[in-house]
Amino acid sequence: MFSFLNTFRVVALLEGVSYILLLFIATPIKYLANDPQYVKLLGMPHGLLFVAYVAIAFLIKNDLNWTNKEFAIVLIAAIVPFGTFYIDRKYLKTVK
Repeated sequence: MFSFLNTFRVVALLEGVSYILLLFIATPIKYLANDPQYVKLLGMPHGLLFVAYVAIAFLIKNDLNWTNKEFAIVLIAAIVPFGTFYIDRKYLKTVK
């Protein structure tokens, strides 16, 4: 059965993995090896996943009864490395 919560969890995982790959693998290769192809390869999917993460967060905010503070934490987690993994464990895994 389709649910925005399950979709959000998958998008959060993929967004987090793409961000880590972009930040810790592609960017160092770009500047240390002068090879920007990995940043170009990972940049667009990461951007789309980031936008999807934010959009779905807005859609499920009321369903999960997030306060403004919790919602801000969910949004800020998208720009912090490993942040989406924290959100999944703290705010999404416990939801039934």
